[in-house]
Amino acid sequence: MKKMKHLAVSLSMVAAFGTVSVGDAVARDDRNTTVQDGIQVRPLSRWRNVVPEEQLNEAAAQQYTQMMSQAQQKGVLLPPSHPEVQRLRAIAKRIIPQTPRWNELATQWQWQVNLIDAKDVNAFCMPGGRIGFFTGILTSLKLTDDEVAVVMGHEIAHALREHSREKMGKQMGTNAAARIGGALISGIFGIDPNLTNMGAGYLAQFAGLKYSRDDEREADLVGLDIAARAGYDPRAGIVLWRKMAALDKRAPIELLSTHPGGENRIAIMEQHMNLLLPVYARAKGTTAAKLPPYRTNVALR
Repeated sequence: MKKMKHLAVSLSMVAAFGTVSVGDAVARDDRNTTVQDGIQVRPLSRWRNVVPEEQLNEAAAQQYTQMMSQAQQKGVLLPPSHPEVQRLRAIAKRIIPQTPRWNELATQWQWQVNLIDAKDVNAFCMPGGRIGFFTGILTSLKLTDDEVAVVMGHEIAHALREHSREKMGKQMGTNAAARIGGALISGIFGIDPNLTNMGAGYLAQFAGLKYSRDDEREADLVGLDIAARAGYDPRAGIVLWRKMAALDKRAPIELLSTHPGGENRIAIMEQHMNLLLPVYARAKGTTAAKLPPYRTNVALR
């Protein structure tokens, strides 16, 4: 009887994996890479269509407004007159015009940029162009304008490529398929459905990690592209991740992380500098060969 139960659990996980693989196949079908000036990206996934765009943008707008309202009540939302807020908004003003080439809907977004006084080394861009920075990422990493532009470009790229919408669609699809698979196996073998659901759920969660790492790599390159077109040095991306590595010596193993490892990201950026530097040089009215070395504001070991 115990062997039969073990078999049932195994089959439920196989069933869940099968449903995820089917979704994977659909994703691969519409994810053949396309090239824009040498930057390869996947076409926007069909999975995002599971979540209505207007509904997602409305929810994001409400969440952003609530977050900023709470920050203001706590006295940590910095005012528009603050030098760092003005700095962020000036950088955004240069980057935003470069965004429609990656998603034409960006011309319709209600862009916002705010800064919260908190130690978090983080930033974000919600669907619809709602950007938030925490002072911790500016002060802890001592970011130059170029490095701020790289962070901002990366976060904006997630919104442009609709990664959150796609992820929500995938989660809804894989979770539903996993529950169906678990219910079928449970009905056939008569075991506790909570057990099969648990196994299927863990497998679906692990499979989702790869999507997130792919999204991060894509956001890195698209973010560098729009930053370079806005006149910010893409080599700042390499320096940024070296600063991040120095700040966090205990980063999680890449296989189990939603983010690629720092060295992996740096290597991919370096591989694309021959494409990004000419774009940046044109924005600066020069050639890649005449660009001076990139300079940050702290010594890197």
